[in-house]
Amino acid sequence: MTISLAAPASFPIFSLMADDETHMKTEQTAASSKPAAGLRNGVNVAFRQILALTGLIMIVVAIPIAFVTPIIPVGLPIAILGVVLLGRNAMWGRRWMESVLARHPRVERFAPNWLMRLVFGRDKKDPSQPEQ
Repeated sequence: MTISLAAPASFPIFSLMADDETHMKTEQTAASSKPAAGLRNGVNVAFRQILALTGLIMIVVAIPIAFVTPIIPVGLPIAILGVVLLGRNAMWGRRWMESVLARHPRVERFAPNWLMRLVFGRDKKDPSQPEQ
């Protein structure tokens, strides 16, 4: 029983390449990577918008859940997670929540300071001090 080995020249890895051919391959890969980066950016934007819509849905769903389960606060963590998802992933969601806080300053009293820093990047506003 004899086993024959394939010659190294039969594999494309071992084929000889001129020096100018290597530059063409790097130019082709650089040109082909730009559309992939644009596609990746579009996918990231779409994913962030889906996260923001998920946060908005969680906020809407948390309200009835809070009324159904008054003894165990199940709706509160759902609402907090929804606010974080909406505020961190969409500018329109952050603007909407800021306008709600501006119209109803009493709502901001109930928000903990860590949540305000996480979502809006600022501390809670003190109602006794006027804005500058």
